[in-house]
Amino acid sequence: MSSSIISTVATELSVAEKSRGIEPLPFINDKHGGVIIEMTTPMDPGAFSASLKAALVKWREQGIRGVWIKLPITLSNLIPPVVEEGFWYHHAEETYLMLAYWLPNTTHTLPVNATHRVSVGAFIMNDKREVLAVQEKSGVLRGLGVWKFPTGVVEPGEDINVGAVREVKEETGIDAEFVEVLAFRQSHKSFFDKSDLFFVCLLRPLSYDITKQDSEIEACQWMPVEEFAAQPFVQKHELVKYILEVGLAKVDKEYAGFSPISIKSAFTDKLSLFYMNRRDLDRASG
Repeated sequence: MSSSIISTVATELSVAEKSRGIEPLPFINDKHGGVIIEMTTPMDPGAFSASLKAALVKWREQGIRGVWIKLPITLSNLIPPVVEEGFWYHHAEETYLMLAYWLPNTTHTLPVNATHRVSVGAFIMNDKREVLAVQEKSGVLRGLGVWKFPTGVVEPGEDINVGAVREVKEETGIDAEFVEVLAFRQSHKSFFDKSDLFFVCLLRPLSYDITKQDSEIEACQWMPVEEFAAQPFVQKHELVKYILEVGLAKVDKEYAGFSPISIKSAFTDKLSLFYMNRRDLDRASG
């Protein structure tokens, strides 16, 4: 069904509902044959329930498939009538809850909620072959005297390279320049049962005086890499062991990681970063 036909039907639906004393719900058509109801103003739950029931009947007749309802936290009193109609929780953010429903009598094809969190770890070494190392005030390593690499979570809308530089600055006060993504790890059943993508980033220090983050970091120092590697924790913890190995391979050998290239989408003007091994690509094309 074309968007113009759906728009015409939606207008006719609004007129018919108003004639029966039913307030039409605000909605837009999505790109996949569904509709999105985005509530912004208060509404009596009873009136909302009647409007939702009427809309679902019409949308089912029109062949609409997925129905989304976005409820701001200020309209949480409308959640019960939505759930009573068979909607399920899809995802929640700080200010809203998104619920979903599938109208056809088939297995739904709606996309699932975001499944991964993105985090970063920073390998950063100075000219004295000292790595930047921290001890954390919280978490499983608290109070164990273990030195580790600075790590953190990338913020929504933040690029990996920017997040790595920011985390180092926040935890240690060190200004740094992003060089490459050296490697990454995917794990599951992590933060709130989500999967985790952990990117190991090589950074180049631009300053050397440490100012640690008192709220999260117990201690911070430039540590000789041999002393860092000699920790029993490093020998037993395979992830940290491999971070150290790949970092030294980059510094001392011919290991090439992935550096970002800005690319534009073919469908929009939106820019994104594509990480690739540019050195070997240039060799292959040279």
